[in-house]
Amino acid sequence: MRGRTAIGLHRPFASCRVLAPYRGGGSHMNSQQPLLALEDVEVRYRVTSGWFGGTDVYAVNGVSLRVAEGETLGIVGESGCGKSTLGQAIVGLTPLTAGSIRLKGVDRAQSNTHIQIIFQDPQSSLDPRLPAWRLITEPLHIRGGYSRKQLIERATELAVSVGLRPEQIDRYPHEFSGGQRQRIAIARALAVEPELLVLDEPTSALDVSVQAQIVNLLLTLQAERKLSYALISHDVSLVRHVADRVAVMYLGQIVEAGTAQQVLDGPRHPYTKTLLDAVPSFERPLATIAPRAGELPSNRKLPSGCYFRERCPSATAGCEQPQVLKAIDGARTVRCHVVTGALADAG
Repeated sequence: MRGRTAIGLHRPFASCRVLAPYRGGGSHMNSQQPLLALEDVEVRYRVTSGWFGGTDVYAVNGVSLRVAEGETLGIVGESGCGKSTLGQAIVGLTPLTAGSIRLKGVDRAQSNTHIQIIFQDPQSSLDPRLPAWRLITEPLHIRGGYSRKQLIERATELAVSVGLRPEQIDRYPHEFSGGQRQRIAIARALAVEPELLVLDEPTSALDVSVQAQIVNLLLTLQAERKLSYALISHDVSLVRHVADRVAVMYLGQIVEAGTAQQVLDGPRHPYTKTLLDAVPSFERPLATIAPRAGELPSNRKLPSGCYFRERCPSATAGCEQPQVLKAIDGARTVRCHVVTGALADAG
C-alpha cells in the first residue's frame, strides 16, 4: 500500500486540495478476503407521534460494503443520508433491522472489541469526571483483570503514542484543548488493539489549525498498526486525501462506489456529480456553484423507484423502477440505469 503524503501543518486542512492529493491504489478486494463485510444492512427505528402511534424512519436501506485490511473506505453524502447511523451500526451501537456485519467472517456481535469508533465531538464523548488515564483505559477497565498500576502504565504508553505527554494523564478533559481531547479519544479507541476504526467526522469539530495534525496522526497510526478505517465525512477534501475507496450514500443507499480517483475525479451517478458540484474550490468559488435540485426527501416515506429521481436532471423512463448497483469500469459500481444502460448500448 502506498504511503500517503502528510498534510502541511501550516495550512488549514480545508485548503489541502492545493497539495498533491493521495489517490488510493485501487480496490484490495481482488487479493484478499475483506476484513469487514456488510451484507444488505438495514436500520429502521420507530418514532412516536403524539397519541396516534408513530412512524418508521428508514435510516439505512440495504447497504453492502467491504473494507480490506489496511484500507481506508470513505463514506460520503449530505446530512441525513444515513452515514453516521451506518457507522454506529458497524460498531454495534445501533441494532440492525436486517442484514449482517462480519469481521473476518465472524459476526460483529462476537468481535466488537476489534471495532472501535472515534466520534465527531471529543468534548461530549469524554466523561468530564474522569482523568485522562482513566478515560484512555476505560475499555480495559470494563473488560476487567487489570490493576490500577497496569492501567496507568498502559494509559501512559497510549498517550505518548498519540502525541500527549506522560504528565498530562492525570488531568481532566476541561484542561485539554479540542485537539488534545481528540487525541485522548483516539488513544482510548486503541486501548483494545482494534483492527478497524470507524472515524465519524473526526476533525469537523476541531479548529482548522489542528485538523491536519489529527489527520496526520491517524495516518501514522494506520501505517504503524496496520489499521483499517471507515471514514465518515462530508469533507470531500479530507476523503480525497486519505481514502483508498469511496462509497457515496443517498437516502440510506449506496449509489456509487469505487476507487477515490474514479469516484471523485470522474463521478458517474447524477447524485455524486451534484454532491461534488456543491464543493467550493479555488477554481470554482462559492458564488459560481449551482444550487441543489431541491431538498433531501423524508426518510419516513421512501420514494418509489430511484430514490434520487425527483431531484435528478437526467431522470427518464425506467427511473420509476427500483435500481440496483451494477459494476462499471472494473471496480466501480453505480445504482443508475441511465448510466449502466448507456454503457451497455455503447458496448
